[in-house]
Formats: sequence, structure tokens, C-alpha cells
Amino acid sequence: MTRPLLRLLPVLPGIVAALPAAAQGTFSPPQGCEGTLTVQNRGCLMTHLWTCEGDPAGHQWVALFGETGPFQVKQVDPEFQWLTTYYVDPVRREDMQVPAPDPESLTVLFSEGYDTYDFTVIPDQADMVPERIVGFDRITGETVIDGEPLLTTEYGYDVVAPDGTVLRSRAGRQFVSEAHRSFFLGESWDRSTPDQVRDSSPVEFIYPGEPGFLAARPKYGCDVMMSSWEGSR
Repeated sequence: MTRPLLRLLPVLPGIVAALPAAAQGTFSPPQGCEGTLTVQNRGCLMTHLWTCEGDPAGHQWVALFGETGPFQVKQVDPEFQWLTTYYVDPVRREDMQVPAPDPESLTVLFSEGYDTYDFTVIPDQADMVPERIVGFDRITGETVIDGEPLLTTEYGYDVVAPDGTVLRSRAGRQFVSEAHRSFFLGESWDRSTPDQVRDSSPVEFIYPGEPGFLAARPKYGCDVMMSSWEGSR
């Protein structure tokens, strides 16, 4: 069986190149895949979700788009473990080391309201080191955005090098959907600069057949110059 990532590698660079000329068009998931949800976020960001034939049941792909196109694509399982992450610029890939010491679990989060995780991602480039992700999610309440019922959460995590050095430390508030078994962006900040908050909260949830589904570009907040983005999960 062909790994889903191998289908994405030849497709995404072409999508990136084509998007500036197709600003009013739509995004097409890779062949054999079907889009399930588009989320327009604040901060000139957009999220597309899709599933692919041949993937294990419950696995899905989550793509983050900026004004110039997709910059991060992640395959997750039903527990939202980051199985494979593909970055567009520069092109690289990270694979999660499984089994993890403390795997992320939406089942635990939904049932207990709190979940911890501890896992390592392995880059595909020799000059990059594996990174250990250690953190937590906590449900804080519930809300409705654009008719979509969501749980509100807070989170925090450290990115740790093999020698124990903390490379990055992030925190924030975001959203999680029981129906989609997926997290959605919210507010995020570096723990060293908690006053510098980036708000990427959802504005619209768009389903197949609705206007704006699989849009090629985000539409909220793009009049503000974007700095480098490192968001939540």
C-alpha cells in the first residue's frame, strides 16, 4: 500500500506554486482524498481537513494555509497523534516515534477533561535533531462558533532537544471538536513573552457544498503583515 505522505510530496509543491495565480479558486486535496471541512481563521490563516482512501480508519490530514498557500500538513490518528508532519518551506518531513511514552489521547481528554503527552518527532534531514514534545491539554468550557459546537481548552508544551535543552516553550488557548476529533487554532504565545499573543481563532466552519469550501486562500486579517508563525497543535 502506498504511504499517504508519498502521495502528498509530489502534489503540494505544485499547489504552492499555483495558488498565487488562483487566489479566487479552490484547493484540491491529493488524488484519492476527499475534503471534509474548511475553517477560516483570524490572523490570515485557514485550515483544511481531508481523508484519503487506503488510510486507516479515523486518520485524517490537517493542512494550515497562509496567504501564499499551504505551509504545514499533518496526518493525525483518531487520538490526534502527530503521525507525520510535512513542511513546505523549506521542504522537510517529521515522523512521530511510536509507540510514544505518553501518547496524546482525545479519548482521555474528552472523558477526564485533562490529558498529558510526551512524544518525539524525528526529522528527515541529517542536520536536524529529534525533538521531544512534552505538554498537556485541559478542557475549560464550551462554546459555539458559526454554529459549530466546540470545547474550549488551555494547553502548554515544551520542545526539548536530546540533551535536555528546552528549545521552545509554548502556551495558549484553543478549541477541540468531539465530532471531528480535531483541535482548532486559538490564541498562542511563547512562554517567555506571554504578552505577545497571536489570535488564530476560528471564524467560519464551511462544509462540502457551502460557499468557500476548500477555498484557496484565507480571508480574515490578511491586511496585516504576518510574522513567522508557530502556532498551537
